[in-house]
Amino acid sequence: MSELRSAIEQYLTVRRALGYKLVLAERLLGLFCAHCETIGATRITTELALGWATLPAAASPEWQAQRLSAIRGFAAWLQTIDPATEVPPADLLPGRPRRAVPYLYNEAEIAALTAAARRLPSVLQALSYEYLIGLLAATGLRIGEAIRLDRDDVDFAAGLLRVIGSKWGKSRHVPLHQSVVEALRRYALERDRLCPTPSTASFFVSTVGTRLRYSVVSSTFKRLTCEAGLAPRSRRCRPTLHSLRHSFAVQALIEAYRSGRDVHALLPLLATYLGHADSSGSYWYLTGTPELMALVSRRLENAFNADREERS
Repeated sequence: MSELRSAIEQYLTVRRALGYKLVLAERLLGLFCAHCETIGATRITTELALGWATLPAAASPEWQAQRLSAIRGFAAWLQTIDPATEVPPADLLPGRPRRAVPYLYNEAEIAALTAAARRLPSVLQALSYEYLIGLLAATGLRIGEAIRLDRDDVDFAAGLLRVIGSKWGKSRHVPLHQSVVEALRRYALERDRLCPTPSTASFFVSTVGTRLRYSVVSSTFKRLTCEAGLAPRSRRCRPTLHSLRHSFAVQALIEAYRSGRDVHALLPLLATYLGHADSSGSYWYLTGTPELMALVSRRLENAFNADREERS
């Protein structure tokens, strides 16, 4: 193992101990290390990092900037050990990652997705994907949290999900609506009938009784969106698994405005439910849809009129 590769492993270990996942960073740094080993480079320089980051030349500026950012993070850490390491300037490449426009699902689209899942060729696969999509839509869980659930993490009696070691290493309990509890109970009964001897403690299982893998779930979901007739609304707005989380957050605010609840008091609760440290983390998932903005405008107008009546 080269010294550079060993240093990358140490860097990833240290950062992950702080709660970072670094899935993409690990892949990019591995590719960068392989490039360095191929050309015989043993020290990180700005020129070397920039040359690799801009490969291939036809890649988008955002992707090239992301490649360079992965090297910058590692180089900044490595420089504390090896002062000869150069850290590329932050503004070296103009591209910056842009927030994808979330695809906000309505009830009909979620129903179409679950219907498409029921048409999957394997009975157990159809069952798992139907209820997995339903759970994501009803709770806003991250897909990684959902497929990591074990059987003991689902408390039917208390109506709770136990989410262990999620983002930033945090754990939490997620309260469930009674309808969701009953749906999960139905899934568990059918799952045990179809797969009485699974090879995993996972709540959701694959056709061979193993835990669902993200790569497989992602590709299957993409196929289901096509079969459900869900097309991209723009180049940056495509139906994705993560958009179910966005949809849940926006719908929670819509329901709060409809019911006349104190939205400012709700936001910290929503942040806790979604597994965020504070409300600022939840703002990323909130999008000003026409329905939501109409409700906000109506409440502001009512408050303005009430204030004017008090003054008159």
